[in-house]
Amino acid sequence: MHAIAPAPSKRIAAIDAMRGLIILIMTLDHARETFFLHHQVGDPMDLATTEPPLFFSRMAAHFCAPMFVFLTGLSAWLYANPPSGPRSARGFLLKRGLFLIVLELVFVNFAWSGRFPPPVLYLQVIWVIGLSMIALALLHKVPLRWLALLGILIVGGHNALSFPGLEPGSLAHAAWTLLEQRGFLVSEGATRVKISYPLLAWIGVILLGYAAGPLFSATVQPPARRRILLLASAACLLLLALLRGFNIYGETRPWTVQADLLHTAMAFLNLTKYPPSLNFLLMTLGVGMLALAWMEAANRRVVAFCATFGGVPLFYYLAHLYLLLALRGLTAAVSGGQAHQAGGIGEVWVWALAVIAALYYPCRWFGHYKRTSGRAWVRYL
Repeated sequence: MHAIAPAPSKRIAAIDAMRGLIILIMTLDHARETFFLHHQVGDPMDLATTEPPLFFSRMAAHFCAPMFVFLTGLSAWLYANPPSGPRSARGFLLKRGLFLIVLELVFVNFAWSGRFPPPVLYLQVIWVIGLSMIALALLHKVPLRWLALLGILIVGGHNALSFPGLEPGSLAHAAWTLLEQRGFLVSEGATRVKISYPLLAWIGVILLGYAAGPLFSATVQPPARRRILLLASAACLLLLALLRGFNIYGETRPWTVQADLLHTAMAFLNLTKYPPSLNFLLMTLGVGMLALAWMEAANRRVVAFCATFGGVPLFYYLAHLYLLLALRGLTAAVSGGQAHQAGGIGEVWVWALAVIAALYYPCRWFGHYKRTSGRAWVRYL
C-alpha cells in the first residue's frame, strides 16, 4: 500500500541554493581528484610546487565542508521549529546521522576506490557530518545561547589543545585521532582505517549553524536577516585579518612574504583544513555567510539552478561520485588500462561541467519526486 503523498513542504530557496553552489564547487575538486592525481596537493599546500590555478581551485573547495556542516545545523533547527510549533529533532538527527555513517563506510568508500573492502577505509566528510548530527541530537535541547557559546568555544579553542606523547595504539591516542588529529585509527591489517576529518571542530560548526537557525524563522524579515549575515561575515573576516595578519593564533603554519604579491596572498590563504583551524573556519564561514546573504537577493534563475542540486544534496553527492567512478573506468578501458589524466586544471573544469550537466535533469526529477512521493526513504536523500 502506498502512503498518501503529503503536501510539498515550503523550502527556503536561499538555503537550497547555497547548498547547490557548494555542490558545484565540490564537483570541480572531485573531478580534480579523479583526473588530476598526478598533481596531488597537501594540507596546507606546498607553495613551491603548487601552481596558482591548482592552488585556487583547491582553495575554493575549502568552503564546501564548513558550509555544509553549518547548513546542516541550521536545517536541523528549522526541522525542530516548524510553523506548527516546536518538536524534538533527536530521532531525526540520530537516524540520519547513523545513515550517513553507513553510507561513508560502504557506498562512498567504494565510489572512491572501486573496491570493497578498500585497502584504506577513509572516514571523511559524510562520516563527520553523521557524527556531528548525533552530537547535535544529544545537545539540541540546550538553550540556544549556551549552544552558541559552546560552538564558539570549540571552534575558537580547539587549536590550543595539545596532548603530545600519546602512545600509538592506546585508547587515548585513538580518542585524540578521532577528535583532533588526522591519522590512522587502524594502521595495520588488510583494511586500514584513516580519520581524514577529525570530529571536534565540526561539532562546534554544527552547533553554530543550529544557533543561527532563528535567523530563518518567519519572524525575521529578509532585509534584517541579510544585515545580520553581513555583520557576522564582517566580524569573521576582520578577526581573521587580525589573527592571521599578525600570526597571533588559530593556525599552525605562519604566513611569510613571498617573491611576489600573488604568492604572498597564497601564503596568507594557505590554511589548515584537517582538522579545520580557527583561521580556516573564520575564512570559510565568513565568506560563506556573505554568499548566503547574497543568495537571499540573487537572480531567480541563478537561485533556481543552484537549488536544483542543493534540494537533493545527498542524491547528487552519491550520483556524482559514481559517475566519476564510471568515467574513470571508461577512460581506462579506452586507453588500454590507464585512466585518463587531465592535461591541466582547465581540462578538469571540462570534466566537472560535464558531470554537472549530466546530473541536472536527474536531480530535478528526484527533487520533484522527493517532495511529492510521500515515501519515507527518499527523505534520507
